[in-house]
Amino acid sequence: MDFRDVVTSRRMTRHFRPEPVDHEVLLDLVDLASRSPSAGKTQGWSLLVLEKDDATAFWELSLPHDKRASFAWPTLLTAPVIALSFADPDAYVERYAEPDKAHTGLGAGIDAWQTPYWTVDGSFATMTFLLAAHDVGLGALFFAVFNAADRIRAEFGVPDHLQLLGAIALGHPSVPENDSELRTGRSARRPRRAPDDVVHFGRWSAS
Repeated sequence: MDFRDVVTSRRMTRHFRPEPVDHEVLLDLVDLASRSPSAGKTQGWSLLVLEKDDATAFWELSLPHDKRASFAWPTLLTAPVIALSFADPDAYVERYAEPDKAHTGLGAGIDAWQTPYWTVDGSFATMTFLLAAHDVGLGALFFAVFNAADRIRAEFGVPDHLQLLGAIALGHPSVPENDSELRTGRSARRPRRAPDDVVHFGRWSAS
């Protein structure tokens, strides 16, 4: 696909087949995502990839069995890969304490950053990862990890200082046999803003 097709046809996928994702394909997606912009070329983005029993453990922590009966997208749980996306604030503080960046004052600590560029850069990389997955025919869903975040950190030994941006379900997309099961999130029904509603030329104007 060309770039426009990749962007305009990508959708969040909630229905997956269980077959695994080849690790070479996964590493190529990570390589592409790692080429996203990175302040000071800090490269403070990381993925924790969970498969098989680890993916099962993730779902047991984040969506216990007693809550699954009412879960709208049961085939989401068959995604063979759950990738947790992390940003490293400390890496940015350390990078900007180096001689070529020390003049910025951003090496003084996390509080010196008006904009948390670890979050920005990690989000750039995560979005590139989603686009790259779609380009090779894989489906992906980015979703938040809410109440179970601390338990998931403890289960998989994630360092406390890393910022958890969210989770990515990744795999081969499927179409449910029953069309009524092919549901999208409610947010998908919201209209897309037109470019004229997004951009402000010269001065900020009320929409």
